[in-house]
Amino acid sequence: MELVFTLGKLEIVLNLGILTGAVSGILLKALIVGLLTSVCAAVLGVPLVLKRYSMIGDGLSHMGFCALAIAAALGVPENKETLVTMPLIVAAAVVLLLLSEKGKLKGDAAIAMLSTGAVGLGYIIYRFAGRGTGDVCSSLFGSSITALENSDVWFSCILAVGVIGVFVLLYHQIFSVTFDPAFAKASGAPVTLLSLLIALLTAVTIVIGMKMIGSIMISAFIVFPALAAMRLCKHFRSTILLSAGLSAGSFVLGLFFAAVTGISFGGGERIDLPIGPCVVAFNILALLVCILISKVRGRRKKSKVHAENAAA
Repeated sequence: MELVFTLGKLEIVLNLGILTGAVSGILLKALIVGLLTSVCAAVLGVPLVLKRYSMIGDGLSHMGFCALAIAAALGVPENKETLVTMPLIVAAAVVLLLLSEKGKLKGDAAIAMLSTGAVGLGYIIYRFAGRGTGDVCSSLFGSSITALENSDVWFSCILAVGVIGVFVLLYHQIFSVTFDPAFAKASGAPVTLLSLLIALLTAVTIVIGMKMIGSIMISAFIVFPALAAMRLCKHFRSTILLSAGLSAGSFVLGLFFAAVTGISFGGGERIDLPIGPCVVAFNILALLVCILISKVRGRRKKSKVHAENAAA
């Protein structure tokens, strides 16, 4: 069943029939991988944003593009790209954190250096490898969900369980390092090691979702849900839970919107929407809604205070 909406020369087609049949199995794989990525990224996003390390995710995602280019140049099959991308992104996380905390470069300068350098080098490697713009766009903005294999799903499950498990086990230490690193250090907590661990978990999360969502888009999964949750919650635990919920919800909406929607201009060829940008769009929408709710709450609180003062 198709629904067609026309706005001038723009034609929007909603193919609801794609949700049944053989395609539903492909969507299920994408749903599993995407939800795991969304939850991991959102959970890690809260301490990263609070510690002002959110741009580390952006720097590592750009490094992911370069890592994919290196894997392509080496002729590594798609189902084995992780063997190349994982060590490179993890190494970049270590270098980036050490440069930010102990090097002469400030954090933002180190991240800018890595981001621009990785994208530039990655594009050159892609061109030398004889790859076209299609490969570059797939690396940046995500590939088709049909490219996902069963091995990708199992690998994502294993990594996600590891990320969430480590975060839960070290929750109190991460909480301490996030809000008061000086006190945490004075109490004997390995502050640098914990910060490095957060960066490494972020690197693993980027590897989980990079193939489907895109190396550039994945950093938005870290920042937007955390910022949205922080507008409504005051406690660390509730912020993490809401961030994970918003991220998962945005992914589900973005995935199915991308799956059923196609657009064409002037009766031309139908263009399918990529998953990554659609999910980011819903994340932005969630952030705007949370900002609006926060402002409405603030006004109501002010009105209540004024009313109480007037009554007194």
